Amino acid sequence: MAGFRMLDLVRPFLPLIPEVSAPDRKIPFNTKVGWTAITLLVFLVCSQIPLYGIVSSDSSDPLYWMRVILASNRGTLMELGITPIITSGMIIQLLQGAGFIEVDFTLKEDRALFGAAQKLLALIISFGQATVYVLTGLYGQPSDLGAGVCLLLILQLIVAALIVILLDELLQKGYGLGSGINLFIATNICESIVWKAFSPTTVNTGRGPEFEGALIALFHLLFTWNDKSRALKEAFYRERLPNVMNLVATVAVFALVIYLQGFRIEIPVKSNRFRGQRGTYPVKLFYTSNMPIMLESALTSNVFIVSQMLFNRFPENLLVRLIGVWEPLEDSAQLFARSGLVYYMSPPRTLREVVADPIHTAIYIAFMLSACALFSKTWIEISGSSPRDVAKQLKDQQMVIAGHREGSMYKELKRVIPTAAIFGGAVIGLLSVTADLVGALGSGTGILLCVTIIYGFFEMAVKESTPGMEAFGDLIG
Repeated sequence: MAGFRMLDLVRPFLPLIPEVSAPDRKIPFNTKVGWTAITLLVFLVCSQIPLYGIVSSDSSDPLYWMRVILASNRGTLMELGITPIITSGMIIQLLQGAGFIEVDFTLKEDRALFGAAQKLLALIISFGQATVYVLTGLYGQPSDLGAGVCLLLILQLIVAALIVILLDELLQKGYGLGSGINLFIATNICESIVWKAFSPTTVNTGRGPEFEGALIALFHLLFTWNDKSRALKEAFYRERLPNVMNLVATVAVFALVIYLQGFRIEIPVKSNRFRGQRGTYPVKLFYTSNMPIMLESALTSNVFIVSQMLFNRFPENLLVRLIGVWEPLEDSAQLFARSGLVYYMSPPRTLREVVADPIHTAIYIAFMLSACALFSKTWIEISGSSPRDVAKQLKDQQMVIAGHREGSMYKELKRVIPTAAIFGGAVIGLLSVTADLVGALGSGTGILLCVTIIYGFFEMAVKESTPGMEAFGDLIG
C-alpha cells in the first residue's frame, strides 16, 4: 500500500505490545464458557484487591457518575475499569470513520496494526488517567505519599489496565463468549443490584441501625415491628436506602427491556450464489444496542467531572456556577449538583423531586431522548452499520433484498435503518429516564446496559450451541 498512513506510526511498537494469539482451531462451546468464567473470576478478584499505598479514599468521588458503565471499583486494581480500552476504541473508530485512519481489514498486517493502535492508545490513556488521579490527591496528598508510592500507584493502575485489555482480547479472539467489556459492565451492574437487594450491612439513619439490603430490611422490619402495616410501608417506601418498590421497579424495567428486544423488522433476502437460499436481515428496534446510552453517559459524566473540578477550584466564579453548583447530601461526602447546566442534565433522585421541580424533570427528559437519538444516528455512520455499509456487505455476500433489484437495496435500507436507529435511541433514552424516575436499583442507564448485554450473551450462547445457526448467521451477515 503506497504512501504514508497514520497507522504506520504504530509499527515500531508492534513487537513491544503484548498480544493474545488467535486460536488455530475451533474452540468448543463448553471451553468458551470455561474461559469466560475464568476471565470473569480474574476481574472480580482484581475488583477486590486494594491499591497498595493509598492514604485516604473517603472524599467525594469525582467518578461517581461513571462507575456503573466503566466497571470500576474505587480504591482497587479496577479503579480505571474499562475506561482506557473503551475510550481508545471510540477514538480510533471515530478517526477511522472520519477517514484519518486508513485500514484494510482483509489484510492480516493491517488488522494487527489496528489492534496494536487501540492497545497502545489505551495504555497511554491509562497512564494519563493514573497520573491525574494520583497527583490530584484522590488517594491522599502526593506530598504525604512520597514520590516512590506515587510512582507505584501509577504503575499498579497501568498494569491493571493491561490485564483488562488482554482479558478483553482473549474473549474477542474467540476463546470465550462476547467481549470482556460487556462482560465486566454487566457483572458490575448485577453485583450492585444484588448488593442493594440483599446487603447485610447496617446503616445508621438517625432512627437506629437499618439493614441496607431492601429484602433483608423487609423481613427485619416485619419481625421486629409490632405494627405490621407500618413495617410494610416503611420497607416499601423508605427514603435514602434501597426499598422494596425500588426492587419491584427494577424487575419491571428488566422485563420491559427484554420484551422490547423482540421488536424488529425482518427484511427478506435471497442469495444470488445459491439458488433457493433465503433468509432475513433483522433490523431491531435497538439497532445500535446500548451504544446511545453509553455515549450519553460518557458525555454527561465527563461534563460532571469537569464541572465539579472547576467548582471546587473557583466556587464564586459566575460562569462556573452557571455550569454547575455542587453540594454534599446530608451525612455524605459525595457531591451532587444543586443548580446550573449539570443539574438539568442529571436525573431527579426521587418522585418528590419530580413533583417539586417539574421544569428540571421536563428538561432532563427532553435532553435524554434527543441525546440518545442523536448518538444512535451518528453511531451507525461511524461504526459500519449505516444503510450504505449494510448494502455493501449484502452485495459482497451476493445477497439481495427479495423483490428488489441490487441497485435499489440502498434505498430500501435507508428507509428502514436510520428510522430504527433514531427511534430506538429515543426509546432507550425514555427507558433510562423511566427507570431513574421510578427509582430502579442500579440507575436506569445501568439496567439498560445490563439487560442488553445479558440478552446479547444469551443470543450468542444459543447461536454457538445450536448446530448450523452460526453458518446461517454468517450467510446473512
